[in-house]
Amino acid sequence: MRHHQASPAHVIAFRTDSDPRRTQVDDPAIVDAPYEAKSWRCFADASGRAISGIWEAGPHLERCNCDYDEMCHILEGEVRLTDRDGTAQTFGAGESFVVSAGFEGTWENLTRVRKVFFILNP
Repeated sequence: MRHHQASPAHVIAFRTDSDPRRTQVDDPAIVDAPYEAKSWRCFADASGRAISGIWEAGPHLERCNCDYDEMCHILEGEVRLTDRDGTAQTFGAGESFVVSAGFEGTWENLTRVRKVFFILNP
């Protein structure tokens, strides 16, 4: 077992040993069925434009209209992103991708998903 120790200055460790932020998503305009997500925000820059951490949620389908860039690395589970034209791609554990600003379509957790994220807001 690895013991947690202080990180060097300007190095942020991603840990989930604190209480997560819980978000209930239940707007029928966005999701077909309500779901709860948990996230651990590990980093935010001084401007608030860049945030990063770990996010997890169970199976669900969410309609997206992204106005930010998000890099994702899937730790567990499988997601399918489908654009407005119906083109889909599936990503699983160990895979990384970017959803760039302007994406319109759906994000579907096919299973419980846990990911590392980095969001850059406009």
